[in-house]
Amino acid sequence: MGDSSASYIYMVQHLIEKCLIFHMTKEECMEALSKHANIKPVITSTVWNELEKENKEFFEAYSQSHNKDFITEEETSAMIQKMILDNDHTKNSD
Repeated sequence: MGDSSASYIYMVQHLIEKCLIFHMTKEECMEALSKHANIKPVITSTVWNELEKENKEFFEAYSQSHNKDFITEEETSAMIQKMILDNDHTKNSD
C-alpha cells in the first residue's frame, strides 16, 4: 500500500473515530462522510469493519450504550468540516 493510500485510510479512520465521539451509528457515519467529506460509503464501511475487528469489546459496549441525542444536519456538517480542517492542519504540521 502506498503512502497516499495509507494516509487516506488513516484519515478515514480518524473521521470515523470522530463520528464515534458524536455517537453516530455506522450508517450515520457512512452518510455523513459521503455527504460532507466525499468519502464513498463502501470505504467508510470497510474501515469501520476493520476497526470493529480490532476493537471488538469497544464496539460491543458502544452498540449497547448507543442512546444518543439526535443532532441536526447543520451540526453534522459543521462537525465534519471541522474534523477535515483539523486533520489537514495536523498533517501539515508534521
